[in-house]
Amino acid sequence: MTMTSTPAQNESTDTSGTPSGTMRGLIKHHAGSELKLVSDRPIPEPGPREVRIKVRKVGICGTDRHIWEWDEWAAGRIPPGIITGHEFVGEVDKVGSAVTKFSVGRRVSAEGHMTEGLDYNSRTGNAHIATDTMIFGIDCDGCFAEYMVVPEENVWPVHPDIDDKHAAIFDPLGNAVHTVMEAGVSAKTVLISGVGIIGLMAVTVAKAAGAAKIYCTDVNPERLALAKKLGAYEAFDARDDSWIKKVREETHQGVDVLLEMSGAPAAMDQGFRALRNGGRAALLGLPARTVDFDFNAHIIFKGCTVLGINGRRMWETWYQMEKLLLSGRLELDDIITHEFPMSDYQEAFRTMISGEGIKVLMNVGE
Repeated sequence: MTMTSTPAQNESTDTSGTPSGTMRGLIKHHAGSELKLVSDRPIPEPGPREVRIKVRKVGICGTDRHIWEWDEWAAGRIPPGIITGHEFVGEVDKVGSAVTKFSVGRRVSAEGHMTEGLDYNSRTGNAHIATDTMIFGIDCDGCFAEYMVVPEENVWPVHPDIDDKHAAIFDPLGNAVHTVMEAGVSAKTVLISGVGIIGLMAVTVAKAAGAAKIYCTDVNPERLALAKKLGAYEAFDARDDSWIKKVREETHQGVDVLLEMSGAPAAMDQGFRALRNGGRAALLGLPARTVDFDFNAHIIFKGCTVLGINGRRMWETWYQMEKLLLSGRLELDDIITHEFPMSDYQEAFRTMISGEGIKVLMNVGE
């Protein structure tokens, strides 16, 4: 998908009363580690069917960490010079001449996956896995900046009763909601393997969605304790697999549903061992490399259903998120542990990467 916006060329104010000129932004300034905060990035101008958004609050995610650390994936995927980031909330600042659904001042977030909407998947209700997908902060400029431009069809209006800090994390929350809803957890026993940011979100989402009993595994004691606070019945240290026998004894020879959120090969193996015959597994975690996996024992002879989960359903998941947030049944505040001004971006990334923080936000105007 081609973004049609062009940068403003001066520091004057345009006829709509909104600024033009330059802005602050976090960029991948070189083919190496870290990001750089610059103040001379041109403020983008929206094309006819685009919306310009003044960004308020952004979230740092695992993808941003890969870009910061410049690992093998980032080195092969991210063009130096790009503004990174894709989790945000803000308000409409300017609209293109053909925009009809949004007006200046509207508080919004956006789906970070863009597609032309013309391929088979887009036309059959699966735009989240379209073959022509582009992503904010990866394929084009993202939200770690004072302003960004988004296609009108990607913009999501934020309900007035949803707090900015929750609206800023629609993207990862959507991953958790998509995983839980695709798996069908209502009245089921559920195992969540890996309680990082999205795994912890999956705990509160699964509880809100009516899971009968939730088990969790991880190697981080603090995250396991938080999982129990959020609604897990038991939380086990994955380094000792004796928990599998206990869980199988307490359930119908295994849990009904596995939500694999870690991508760790050992956790995947344990999760399928704990899953009952005929169970359902939804896999969101991304292994760092090819996994040695026992398909015979874990899938074929077990007769289970395995779902690959990618992103969020456009737009079914967004409506589900909104309803869950407005219901008051999601507990997210203990997951959002830190907020920093964007000027303190280095400390924000350090807090996230070190594990000292869980979900870390930055306030762009500070």
